[in-house]
Amino acid sequence: MSYATHHADSLSSALPPVDWLDQAQAAEALAGLKRTFQAGAEALDRSAAFPWDNFAVLHQQGLLGLTVPKAYGGLGGSLADAARVIGEVAYGEPSTALILVMQYMQHGRLHSSPHWPAHLRERVSLDAVRNGALVNALRVEPDLGTPARGGLPAMLARRTDEGWRLSGSKIYSTGSYGLTWYLVWARSDDADPLVGAWLVHKDSPGIRIIEDWDHLGMRATCSHEIRFDDVLVPLDHAVNVSPWSAHRPELDAEAQLWMAVLISSVYDGVARAARDWFVNWLQDRKPANLGAALASLPRFQEIVGRIDSLLFSSQLLLESASQGRVAPERAGQVKFLVTNQAIQTVELAVQASGNPGLSRRNALERHYRDVLCSRIHTPQDDTLLINSGKAVFAQAAEPASHSGRGVV
Repeated sequence: MSYATHHADSLSSALPPVDWLDQAQAAEALAGLKRTFQAGAEALDRSAAFPWDNFAVLHQQGLLGLTVPKAYGGLGGSLADAARVIGEVAYGEPSTALILVMQYMQHGRLHSSPHWPAHLRERVSLDAVRNGALVNALRVEPDLGTPARGGLPAMLARRTDEGWRLSGSKIYSTGSYGLTWYLVWARSDDADPLVGAWLVHKDSPGIRIIEDWDHLGMRATCSHEIRFDDVLVPLDHAVNVSPWSAHRPELDAEAQLWMAVLISSVYDGVARAARDWFVNWLQDRKPANLGAALASLPRFQEIVGRIDSLLFSSQLLLESASQGRVAPERAGQVKFLVTNQAIQTVELAVQASGNPGLSRRNALERHYRDVLCSRIHTPQDDTLLINSGKAVFAQAAEPASHSGRGVV
């Protein structure tokens, strides 16, 4: 199935052309997309189906090429532009937003990497702009788990006369069915193996998707297992590899900041949607013995004030980080603060609303399940806090240093 042939929501064709880099135009258009995605969010949560309609709309509006350079027909959007879109899409339907995060991240990285062959960079970029092709990195494995905690991949790329032959399995593959391009983290069969990303097209023979994603939240991400059985890949599709003996980090500081801001924007969007549900519920709920809306009670006004303060703090932090006012080495702290404040926000609403907040007929229950998934994204809180603590001690050991960790 492709976005070009799949039915797009009727709102998409009714929307006029939008300059997505103009904040005023973008805000108005995103409000319409947000409402459209919000209307279908419950059905996607129940079915755990890929959000084809949402991506048809995003493609038609040019948003799948937001971070693709203008030279390839994209919009050349900044981190601030991407975060703005992600936050509003997530408010409406967060699984769509998380898949979109991966699209924005991978296109940002492939154009900053010196290792990609020029013709493949062009091919993947044009495919995104013209056809709405999605790309994501497949990294997590059944035995190793997340590579963020070290280790070699079991996914093997064997060098043959006709090309590379890839065999192995990747789990938690966000987007699975909707992806056109896979960036498969693997190792070669050399004595000193090459380790990194091999570019694989979804239609390559030998690829199978195992439908095993049955998650608490973010259910429409379709993060299924993808198996590769002797999949043939051209030799030049080893797009970003290096010898294990000279291993380099997968993400530089700037890429880590992008990931932190965009992932955090997803869950901040979920928290804002939960806040608005809770406020509306308090305004509508009028117990017979009170004779007025719950919103009139100081207890609930205080809770809403606490929720809004958490969200205000997160918004200031996300805006500062996305506009370059936060040092990239503090990316982990951005993620830690925003995602934990998002969870606190939704938990406050759930605690205060009681049974209605945990009822399947109300959106707050879904928001709660979705926001809890913020904890599983790499790097996780323990790693973030250990790294932050080490940096503080390192700075303390060099009192004359002006590293800037003491300031944002």
